[in-house]
Amino acid sequence: MRRARIRGTGAALPPPMEQSAVWEEHFRDRFAGSRVAERIFAGAGVRRRHAVADPRAEDVAHWSTESRMRRYAEAAPPLAHDAVVAALADADVSAADVGLLVVASCTGYATPGVDIALAGSLPLDPRARRLVVGHMGCYAAMPGLDTVTDYVTGNGKPAVLLCVELTSLHAQPPTDDTEQIICHALFGDAAAAVVVTPDDGPGLRVADSAWRTYPGTSEHMTWHVTDLGFRMGLSRRVPDILGAEVELLVKDLLAPHGRTPADIAHWAVHPGGPRVLDTVESALSLPPLTASRHVLAEFGNCSSATVPLILGSLDTRPGDAVVAMAFGPGLTLSAALLVAEP
Repeated sequence: MRRARIRGTGAALPPPMEQSAVWEEHFRDRFAGSRVAERIFAGAGVRRRHAVADPRAEDVAHWSTESRMRRYAEAAPPLAHDAVVAALADADVSAADVGLLVVASCTGYATPGVDIALAGSLPLDPRARRLVVGHMGCYAAMPGLDTVTDYVTGNGKPAVLLCVELTSLHAQPPTDDTEQIICHALFGDAAAAVVVTPDDGPGLRVADSAWRTYPGTSEHMTWHVTDLGFRMGLSRRVPDILGAEVELLVKDLLAPHGRTPADIAHWAVHPGGPRVLDTVESALSLPPLTASRHVLAEFGNCSSATVPLILGSLDTRPGDAVVAMAFGPGLTLSAALLVAEP
């Protein structure tokens, strides 16, 4: 039986903006000097983020959804192209050999979309398959990884997962809503790609995945299309709910393989925010989630692109076990077990 593995990763980023500078030069005035907002920005665990729409130069908060989608259609394909090219080069795989391209995004929509733009710019073989995963939010990389893994295992050809998120295009008008302030303090833009192949050799073998969905908690994380872009709802209860359920998710994932959290060398946990990481560390009795905190600090929460960014930052040795984990609307918890192979 073929064994799918992540053989290459790549990323592309728009220009950076320092968290302290963007607070001082834009958001301080926007939030009327609010001490609460200042504390939220300072405590977000973010040093810098990247944005196609830096609010200091281009405030999109009052743009129509149509204008935001037009900008997404302009800005997303070049970033997507650069991320996929970097991942293919890292994997030493030709675009012509890719059998499936999966594109995940919840921050923009257009048809023809990013997938078709990539089909032409890479270029892909005309027979290659494409799939767009839309509006699943921060955990979309996980179903994307499931899909490319199944394809590679069943068809014996390489596949690419691309996550591209331009959250800066969904800045909302000034508000004293704490949830919205948190969103403005956390999110950044990125494109990140992984290449999954069927052959043996160095890489992260995809050993298994697990999901848990709790529809009764769906009101705690939302992503609604409005006339002024997409508006996120993020309840303060999310970390508490995750803390109560993440142990069950990890047991579902690891127990069939005779493993426990103590056997995992690396954790690629989606940094929904510092409290989310604190909660996962506490619930699973883990050491500090260094890789996740580093990505949060250097890139912010990049929605579905974040876990691929973390995977690209890991320094693994043969035999190391890795757990990739993300959370999103539903509430949904999803994880994958990866094993580093020589």
